[in-house]
Parts: sequence; structure tokens; C-alpha cells
Amino acid sequence: MSEDTESQVSEEPREDEDDAYALNPKAVAAILYAVDISDRDQLVELMEPLHAADIADLLEQINAFDRMRLIKLYGQEFDGEILTELDESIREEVINLLNPEVLADAVRELDSDDVVDLLEDLEEDRQTAILEVLEDSDRVAVQQSLTYPEYSAGRLMQREVVMAPEHWNVGEAIDYLRNTEDLPEQFYHIVLVDPRLRPVGNVPLGTLMSSRREVMLKSIVSDTFHVIPVTRYEGEVAYAFNQYHLISAPVVDENERLVGVITIDDAMAVLDEEHEEDILRLAGVGEESSLSDSVLETTKQRFPWLAVNLVTAVLASLVIAQFEEAIATVVALAVLMPIVASMGGNAGTQSLTVAVRALATKDLTGSNVWRVIRREVMVGLINGLAFAVVMGLVGLVWFGSPALGYVIAAAMVINLVIAGLAGTVIPVLLEKVGVDPALASGAFVTTVTDVVGFFAFLGLAVLVLL
Repeated sequence: MSEDTESQVSEEPREDEDDAYALNPKAVAAILYAVDISDRDQLVELMEPLHAADIADLLEQINAFDRMRLIKLYGQEFDGEILTELDESIREEVINLLNPEVLADAVRELDSDDVVDLLEDLEEDRQTAILEVLEDSDRVAVQQSLTYPEYSAGRLMQREVVMAPEHWNVGEAIDYLRNTEDLPEQFYHIVLVDPRLRPVGNVPLGTLMSSRREVMLKSIVSDTFHVIPVTRYEGEVAYAFNQYHLISAPVVDENERLVGVITIDDAMAVLDEEHEEDILRLAGVGEESSLSDSVLETTKQRFPWLAVNLVTAVLASLVIAQFEEAIATVVALAVLMPIVASMGGNAGTQSLTVAVRALATKDLTGSNVWRVIRREVMVGLINGLAFAVVMGLVGLVWFGSPALGYVIAAAMVINLVIAGLAGTVIPVLLEKVGVDPALASGAFVTTVTDVVGFFAFLGLAVLVLL
């Protein structure tokens, strides 16, 4: 590869660049040009320095037509790791574009957990076609993993495990590793097992290599050791990895026998997905939204949430309608009332976001929930008083009415206190009744702050001004 071409594809990251690890636009343009002129050699040369994750990003960012042409031209060079890095929204599309032989070679390179991840969202005929290209032992392992519940540790784990009897010493373990040809491509621990194949400890590879041959493995096991049931929800698994700083953990069946292992890369991928889903749900755009979705798909995902928002808006409008005469008499009320509702909505969203995140990380529990609620209410009260002074002056200066200033000031305090209360209490209550707080809290909090804001402001206006 020429020096100029290589510099187009990759540049040394600099600390002052926010997009240091983003795809180089010049590289993308060069790749698409190679596709345009059907120059396969140039395409392969340009793609060769890119990591599988970067190639996946490239495929996600270009349009469907260019994606099809690139995949067809790239041909046999397509690596299985690219499939694992692709967003699920276009993964099946890419799989369908691949030549069967290319797909077979790509899949054979993958660990069992990656194959399971590819298969679980495909149609049955596509699953069967991919399973047929696997070796018998790999096919059995993948099929067994697919029998476990979706989003469970059984689906997340890889079946390739490095284990050793608990009575071995370091020398025996090292000799075993050197003489075994089918070790996993990546592993971090040797899992010690008892005669019934139940895991009893993890030996870190670093500790193994720094110990003398005669040292017993059970004397150098890791202090942190967690065994994960095969049916445990993957979100709980990711939490355990993050909470206890795990690198890998053995997975056991209902008889506590070792059946697989989960590594940190898979656990962190789940954690990232959980965070992304929470953000999308809070925004009401659907938990599977993607930049690759079509107009119709995006519309279908967002329509229900807009419909819910319409219902909340109608409820707020019904409250306003009860004060129609007051608004007609004091036109300034129509000018100022959106301010009260908007401030309450923003304050409620702030409290809601903190609460939902704390629930997801298990930081908000029964032991501290009342303390957190009191804190949010006090924050709402203090902010409400501060902005009450501001809006009171606005009412006085803008409309020349001290009474109007008192009304909007009082309404501001009331709504911000209620916003802090609702933003914390509503997600906690929803979790108690088994509803995802990230999914439903936003609509409830918006309804509460709008209704309370309008009712407090207009109600006080009727009492004080009329």
C-alpha cells in the first residue's frame, strides 16, 4: 500500500480531536470510489487496515445500494467479526447479501456465543442454512444455547471453556495449554472444577504464568469468583460484571455443572445495549430505533408515543378549558402559563432521568428511596423559589401587575416541587408494579407537571386576580 493511501485510511489519534476514532471521510470516499469503478484490488487494499468494528460502522453509514455493491465486490475477504459488530437493524440484510460460501467461512471463524447472537434474530430457514455449515460439535453447542431463554446467560455465554481439575498444579496446567490445539481464541481464566464438573474457582492467566510449576492451582485462585446460573437475565449478568469488576465468569446449569463462560466483552455489550434502550425509551422513539431504519419503520416506532403524548396534551387542555373566562379576562395568563408548564416539565425530566438511571444501576433501593425523594423535592423547592423571584419580577415589569407576579411565582414553586416528587416517585412505583420505568415514566410525569402547572397558575389567578 502506498504511503498516501495508508494515510487516507488511518491517522494517528490525537488527544485534542473529538472524533479521533471516527472513520476518516477521505477513506470512506476512496472506498466508495473503488466500489464505483469495481476495482476489487483497490477495495481490499483500502479495507485491509480497518478493524472489523470500523468496517461495520462503514456499512451502517452508507446507503443500502452502496452497501450491496461493496459486499458483493469485497467477496471472500468478508470476515465473521464484521457480522458480530453490525447493528442488528442491518445484520440480516448483510447476511442475505453474502455469498453462501463466504457466509459459511465467516461463521466458522466465530465463537459459539457470536454464532448464537447472529442466529437468534434470523428466520428459521436462514438459521438452518448457517447451522449446516458448522462442524458437528459446534452445531450441537449452538443448538443447545438456542434452547435457553432469550436474553439469558445461556444465550450470552460461549461454550468454549478452558478448565482444569482442582488437584492440578501450575506445571500440569501449562503443559495442558501448550498441548491443546483447540483453545479459545481469547480467554482470561482457567476454571477449576471438582469431579462433578462444578466450578470451584478461577485462576487468572497472569497469576498462572508468574507462579512456579509445583504450586497448586487451588492456592492461586482469584479472590473474586462468581458463578452465573444459565437462566439468569443478561442484564443482571452485565450488572454483576460491572459491579464486581469481573473479567470472565463460569456459567452453570440447573445441576451446577459447568456449561460455558461469559467474558467481559459480551457483558459490556449488554450493558451498552441496556443504556441505549433506556435512552431511546425515555425519548419515546422505540428501543430498537436505528439510523438505518426506513421512513416507514421509524414512523411506526414513534407513532404510539406521539399518540400517548396527544392524550396527555388533551388532558392539559381540559384543565385550561375550565378557566376559559379567566384567560379571556386577563390575556397575560395565556402568555405566561406555558412558562410554568415548561419549567415543570423540564424539572420533572431531570428528576426522572436520575431516578431511572439509579434504578437501572440498583443504586435507588428501598433503603434510600425516601431520602432521594426528599432531596428531589427540596431541589424543586429551592429552584422554584429562585425562579419564582425571577418570574415575579417579570410579571411586575412586563405587565405592571404585582398580583400577577405573586401568582406566577407561587405557581412556579408548586409545579417545580411536584415535578421533583413525580419525577422520582412515578418510576419507583412503575418498577414496583412490574412496568419498565424508562418506557412509561415520561408520559406520566409530563401529564402531572402539565396538569398541575396549569391548574395551579390558573386557579391562583382566579382567586387573586378576579
